[in-house]
Order: sequence, then structure tokens, then C-alpha cells
Amino acid sequence: MNTRMRLQHSTISRVYPVQLANRYLTSRIIPLIAVAAVALCVALVVIVVSVMSGFLDMLRASGRTLMGDVVISCPIRGIPWYEQLIDTIEKLPEAQAATPLIDTYGLVRMPYPEGSEKEVVTANVWGIEPQGFNRVTDFSKALYWKPPTSPEAAALMLPDDPRLKLNQNILNDGLDLMKSATGEPGLVLGMHVSIANERMRDGSYRPRYQWFMPRQSVTLTLVPISAKGTIAEPRERVFPVVNEFKSGVYQIDKNRVMISLSEAQKLLRMDAGTLYDMQAPPNADGSLPVLGTSPAKVHKVLVRAKPGVTPDQLQAAVSSAYEKFAFDISQDPSKAVKAPRVESVTILTWEQHLRDLIAPVEKEREMMRILFSIVYLVCAGLVLSIFWAIVQEKTRDVGILRSVGASRLGILWIFLQYGLVIGAIGGLFGVGLGWLVIHNINFIHETIGQDAPAWSYITSFLIALVSLAMCVRGAMTGVLLSTLLWLVLGITLAIVGAGLMLHRGTLIWDPSVYYFATIPDQVDWFTAISTWFGAVIFSVLGASIPAAKAADIHPVRALRYE
Repeated sequence: MNTRMRLQHSTISRVYPVQLANRYLTSRIIPLIAVAAVALCVALVVIVVSVMSGFLDMLRASGRTLMGDVVISCPIRGIPWYEQLIDTIEKLPEAQAATPLIDTYGLVRMPYPEGSEKEVVTANVWGIEPQGFNRVTDFSKALYWKPPTSPEAAALMLPDDPRLKLNQNILNDGLDLMKSATGEPGLVLGMHVSIANERMRDGSYRPRYQWFMPRQSVTLTLVPISAKGTIAEPRERVFPVVNEFKSGVYQIDKNRVMISLSEAQKLLRMDAGTLYDMQAPPNADGSLPVLGTSPAKVHKVLVRAKPGVTPDQLQAAVSSAYEKFAFDISQDPSKAVKAPRVESVTILTWEQHLRDLIAPVEKEREMMRILFSIVYLVCAGLVLSIFWAIVQEKTRDVGILRSVGASRLGILWIFLQYGLVIGAIGGLFGVGLGWLVIHNINFIHETIGQDAPAWSYITSFLIALVSLAMCVRGAMTGVLLSTLLWLVLGITLAIVGAGLMLHRGTLIWDPSVYYFATIPDQVDWFTAISTWFGAVIFSVLGASIPAAKAADIHPVRALRYE
């Protein structure tokens, strides 16, 4: 008999915490409020940190795509004999490809508006070798005006997308930086350099004011600067626009244009020429003595690492290669112009090159994580308050359980399990809500950027009228709670309707401020999972204090509790 009673007692001890926790969760509305509050807190953290992480990831990805893994720079003086340097670098086991680059600033005179007064914009001008540049940066992927790559890609485009009518020539002209129909050197504009491109809601572009830039020509003006820092007379040239590119970084797409390396060298007087001895007396024919050849120069050399090689490893290898290159040039008597010394050039990884931009964003993201971690305290405080009230209300229930043999640990586990379930379910709903918002964040932003449709505020006003009618009905029947709830709902919906009616498109994500034309829409799953764990842990911690209070209740005092 005693064995049977012990088995029954053991079974009850295992079952009653689960049953009571389930009853408290399903028979009252207050747990649902706690779950909703935890979900909103978790969703807030997931959304904010995911956008910051996505912004940082986009910045890093675009930085590497735009300049490779390692950059060798000598901005004013330039790097002579760069072909030999590139050959030296490409022999490295760590390097996949290298390409020269001219990096300067100039003026671009647009073909619009009609008349003689044309718009002029400042631009960051890059002179590139298209094929080598494409091997280092995947330049072909950035060119925007090109036909769809497959029937599936064409099916995703809107019927009025101009790219559906383009042929392969426009892509080839952009890759060669040459207008194939005439053989003229061409120019590629960043997508937002011209005002002629209008971005659609789906992220595609349409020519604005009938100005399709690849059918136009622009005038580029550059100012040569000598190694001594003196400015020569500006040079200009008319270039046909052969394509436009979209890097995804608004500041680059708004300011950068690209021309061929040879054309940039000519305009900046950095092409090859004859080197004369200005100090020696003239020859019999009046010409100056020739010292040798003045080689063509570039400002930078971009290097891409082989798969599996980190930028830091490539940086170390490129630094050694440059030292060897500079030494070889200095020992070559046929080369009157020597390479800049190692201390005169900078050899940086792409991340170091963009450190002034990346470091603040990293710090801002970590600050956001720390600041928004306060929601854990909100979860704990909310659960503590709810459970404290439940313990006060359920004092007699606890006394009955204690009187029939429930242990203190059993009582403690009831409320801890209660908090565990609230944190887990609320956290899961929060992560789901965060994913839903992040996945559709650009659509939401585009919707906010337009006037609210008439049906939205009309519907709000109609529901508000119904709510107010129910409020009047509740007042006539004398039910105060129903009257108050309907009144609050009616006033809230009326305010929402008025706000929607007065709403005019609001630009929240300004690409000129946030660099990127679109909002990052990928969830930071590390943050999402860690936030879920944090919500569960702090919900349990919040439940632990009232749970301990319930466990300490004396059975006799609990049964006498009023």
C-alpha cells in the first residue's frame, strides 16, 4: 500500500507543474500580453541590428568588389614601369590578377538641358584597363545596361524595362570602353551621375526626360598635376557614353566615371614620352640632350587574391614584391626614372583602405547591440511584474498544493516553466516578426514613400465609427469596461485614419546619407538567435523572484490567506 501511494505521489509530482503551467498560460489573457511584449522587444533588436549588420556587410562587399583585395598607391608622383610591377605581382602564388589605375577628379559637361547652358558636375575619374580591371573587380557585373542573361531573367523584368530591347553590343562597348560603331574611346558613367535615370520601385531604372545616356556624349575636363604639385593647363575631350554602372554604393554611383587608362594618361600627361636634360646646354641643332624614356605612370595598382588567400596574406606578399621591383628598377642603368621608394607608397588591404568608413559603422553596430540589450531587462521586469501579481492571486492554490505534498522545488518549477514558455514563444514570434519586416523592408519603405491610398484611411474611419457606436451601446447598457475599450479603439483608429489621410510620401532611407540605394534585407541570424536566448534567460530570471516567493509560502498561512 505504501509503495502504491509513493508511486501515485511521484506521478502527481511530475505532472502537476506541467498541468498548472499550461492552465495558467491558456486560461488567462495576461500571458498573451507578456508573449506579445517579449516578441516586440526581440523584433526591435533583430530589425535594428540586422539593418546595421547588412549595411556593414554591403559596405565590405562593395569595397572589395570595387578595388580588389590589396591597393598599391602613389597618388601624385605616380608609379612608373607599372607593367613590370604587375608582372612581378602576378607571379606571386598568392595573387590572381593585378591591374593599373588612374585616380583623379574632373568636370563632366552633360548634354542637357537644351541650349548652350549645359549642366556641369564634378566627378571622381578612374582610368582603367577594362579587361584587367574586370579580372580584378568583376566590372562586367556592375555594368547596368545589358540584355537579360536568360529567359528566366527576362521574365522577372517589367514589360517596359529598356534592357529587354538591348543587344549584346552595349555590354561589349562598356567592357571595352569603346563605341564599336565608330571606334571612338568611350566613357562609363555611375548610375546616379546623371539625373536622366529614374529608379523604379522594383530597383530597375528608366530613362528620364527621354535622355538615355548611352546614346549621348559628354565632355570631360581633367587638370594635369606634376610630381612637384604644380597645375598645368586643363585638357578636355568629348567622349560618347557607352554604358553606365551600378556598384550599389550611392556615393560612388553618384560621383564616379570611367575612361580607358590610355586616354586618362594622355589627358593628365602621364603617358610615355622622352626625358630631356633640362640642366645641360642645348645640342648644335638647338634640341636638349635626351636622358632616356619617361615611362607612363599610374596612381594605383589593384590586386586580387587567389581563392583561399586572405587580404592580409596578399598584402605581405605584395609588399615584398614591391621592394624587389623597386630594387630592380634602381639597379637598371637603362631606366633614368626610378620607382618610388617603399616608404613613398602605401600598400593597404581593401578594408584598411576603407577603414575610415568601416570602423565607425562597426562601432555603431556594437553600440546598437549594447543599447538595445536593455530589452532583456524589459522582458525580465515585465515577467516579474506579471508573475508577482499571479503569485498574489494564486496564494490559496499554492497553499493547497503545499498541503497535499507539493515540494518547494515543484512550486518553484511551475513558475519557472511558465516564464520559460513565455520567453521561448515570445522570442520565436519576435524573430519571425523581425524576419518578416526585414524581408519586406524595401517594399515597406517604398510604400511609406508614397501617399496613403484612399481605401486605407476610409477603412480606418469606418471601423472607428463602428467602434464609437459600440461604445455608445456599452454606455447605454452600463458596462463600463466594454465602453472604455470601444472608446479607446475608436479614438485610436480615428487618429490613424487622420494620419493616413494627411500622410505625404516620406523618405526615411536617404541614399545620399546612407551610401546604399536600397536598405539591407538580410537577417543577422547570430543576433536573432542570441536575442532569442537572451529573451528566454531573462524571462526565466524575471520569473525566478516571484517563483521563490511562491515556494516559500507556508501552507497554513496560504490557506488562511484572504
